[in-house]
Amino acid sequence: MPRKSSKLDRIDLRILDELQKNARITNKALSEKVGLSPSPCLQRVKRLEDIGLISGYLGLINLEQLCRHVTVMATITIRDHDHSIFSTFEKAISELPDVVECLKMSGSFDYLVRFVCTDIQRYHAVTEDLLVQVGGKMQIASHVVLDQTKQYCGVALEELVHG
Repeated sequence: MPRKSSKLDRIDLRILDELQKNARITNKALSEKVGLSPSPCLQRVKRLEDIGLISGYLGLINLEQLCRHVTVMATITIRDHDHSIFSTFEKAISELPDVVECLKMSGSFDYLVRFVCTDIQRYHAVTEDLLVQVGGKMQIASHVVLDQTKQYCGVALEELVHG
C-alpha cells in the first residue's frame, strides 16, 4: 500500500481535484479556482506530474455515439494457483487491446476484467485465445453490460486523503 505523501497540501489536492474534473482546464482558470497566480499553479502541476501523482491526461469518448460495441465484465478464476500461470495471464491480458481494465481481486475469483469489443463474436475469439495462452487453466464468467448508469468521474480526494 502506497504511503500518503506528506508534501501535499490542500492547494495540491484542489489542483488534483480540479484536473480530474476537467483535464483540459487552462492554467489561468485552474489558478483562479485554487487561489494561486498562474506561474505558481503551473509549477505545482509540473511537480505533481514529476512525482507521479498525475500520470497522464485522458479524454472520455462517448462510444455510444462513435460505434457499435459490446462491453463485457468478466470474472476470471485461475484454476491452479501457480505463480507462473498468473504471470502468463497478466502478460497476455496486458497485450490485448480489447482489455481496457484488469483488477486482481480477493474473494471467489482472481480477476475482474473489462473488455470492450466490436461485437460478441470478437469477445468470444479474444477469450478463446486467452484460454489457449493460459493452457486452459482458467474459468471465465462473462457479464454483458446493458447500460452504464454512472461513469467514472474521479474520486473524492479530500475524503480519501484526510478521511
